[in-house]
Amino acid sequence: MAYRLAIFDFDGTLADSYPWFTSVLDHMAARHNFRAIDAEERESLRGASARVIMKSLGVSTWKLARIAKDFRAMKVDASSGIPLFPGVPEMLRELHANGVILALVSSDTEASVRIGLGPELAGLFVHFDCGASLFGKARKFRRVLRKLSMTKAKTICIGDEDRDARAADKAGIDFGAVTWGYSTPESLIAHNPKLTFGAVQDIAAIAR
Repeated sequence: MAYRLAIFDFDGTLADSYPWFTSVLDHMAARHNFRAIDAEERESLRGASARVIMKSLGVSTWKLARIAKDFRAMKVDASSGIPLFPGVPEMLRELHANGVILALVSSDTEASVRIGLGPELAGLFVHFDCGASLFGKARKFRRVLRKLSMTKAKTICIGDEDRDARAADKAGIDFGAVTWGYSTPESLIAHNPKLTFGAVQDIAAIAR
């Protein structure tokens, strides 16, 4: 089916930020007193839910907001050096040209997202709702729908994580899983996404 509204995640979906994330993880572990992990364990956790990852690292719920705030502050400074995945600019331009309304919901700050996209691509989006808490995206999805007067049936959330899938389900909208981001394809397929994208250019098909 053709969708009228695509709500994108940013990190891991449009931006290849996982290498940056892993580069600062040990520093953040020491700063916020959670468990540091090696590369092998990081890879194994890519198939786990956000709650399981928090438990494995020893991150308590009360620490989460402080850790997220610190990550966001560091990310602003790094954003200009974090690339978009190849094909993202062309895909976003094609969706926009075909009449798909673009919105973005992210745990990142709007400043980081706009720097990462650049002025031209950021200008294709009609709405940004950033700074989502780890489990707060469903509320933001519903707010985007209200603001843009869009029906759930014509809306798809496109993301790369278990929590994106769960939030889309909670908000009652379709979920499109990308296979190049943080979570493993197998863990996302377990959520029965409406669509699964194996390559960036495949996303353009939602307009047809």
